[in-house]
Amino acid sequence: MDSQNAIEVRNMYKQFKVDYDKAHTLKDKLLFWKTSHVEIHEVLKNINMDIKKGETVALIGTNGSGKSTLLKLMTKIIFPNKGTVETNGKLTSLLELGAGFHQDFTGRENIYFNASIFGLTRKEIDERIQDIIDFSELGEFIDHPVRTYSSGMYMRLAFSVAINVDAEILLIDEILAVGDQHFQEKCYRKLKELKESDKTIVIVTHSLDVVKDICDRAVWIYKGELRLDGDPIYVIDEYLKQVAIDHKEEKKKAIAEGKHKFKAAVFIDAPKSFATIEKNQGSLFCQGWQISDHDDAVLKVMLDGKEINDVERISRLDVFDAYQEAYAGELDPETIGWCTTLDLTKLDLGTHKFDVQCLEPDGSILSDKSIRFTLE
Repeated sequence: MDSQNAIEVRNMYKQFKVDYDKAHTLKDKLLFWKTSHVEIHEVLKNINMDIKKGETVALIGTNGSGKSTLLKLMTKIIFPNKGTVETNGKLTSLLELGAGFHQDFTGRENIYFNASIFGLTRKEIDERIQDIIDFSELGEFIDHPVRTYSSGMYMRLAFSVAINVDAEILLIDEILAVGDQHFQEKCYRKLKELKESDKTIVIVTHSLDVVKDICDRAVWIYKGELRLDGDPIYVIDEYLKQVAIDHKEEKKKAIAEGKHKFKAAVFIDAPKSFATIEKNQGSLFCQGWQISDHDDAVLKVMLDGKEINDVERISRLDVFDAYQEAYAGELDPETIGWCTTLDLTKLDLGTHKFDVQCLEPDGSILSDKSIRFTLE
């Protein structure tokens, strides 16, 4: 193994055997010995990669592509059917919430159990336990049984232990998607600190913004094969192009079978609902956005039940960034937004209703939003 590498994967294959109608008793085996059906699922195929010491690498891909399986192979929780996976350095992993925790013991007791699994001595844990508790922000709950914890509290404790064991390699599955926004941001800040301290980090995530922000490389796994490995921005762009192609093919098939349900969303940024507007200001600028996976979706903007025809479509890159994966290949960032200006001099004083709808060509509503404002 190259001394500059933290992880080396060579010609690695992983298969899982799925046994359908498996007999669980001797009687079943004797009576139904012909009914068992076994299938071999090849999850990863000929994976080769090097992860250098100090790199922060993201594994990206759709659900079922093999990302988490690859991470488990790196931790040696499971082993390849063919090929090798080698690691160089002390390793810690966050793959499943509460792995290694005992339900009936307190958070404090589980810190000792969990940290000892990672190789820390009692003295080393004593020196770090307050840092672990402080980072987890569990407060008095640290002395409660972990079976009383929420999933977010589990994650806080697991993450706090894992980052305090001084491992050289940190492997993280989508665990960081659990928990409140404040703690997620705290975790990402900590990951950035660890990155600066030359730790090797491998992370599986669907948050592409996180990949762009903290990762040096992105590795795209597609249907069990390593499709692309390189700069995160380029790899993510290619990944989203393929996701768009796959989504369109799936949608075409579902439409042909009558199984596809079109989705859409509309929003009004301005004016705000229940706002009070002064008539003497003369005009009111209105704007928002609309998205849909229906190729022929129609935007309809109305005031007091009457359609407004003077509506301009505008660019909304912020909305595109937020929805580009969920609506892969369906969105044009230059026309997501809409805006119009109301002539207040033509409106009566009082309350007015402003509606925005996304419609199918036959007039069926895919999504709608309405607000009321008062003109004084």
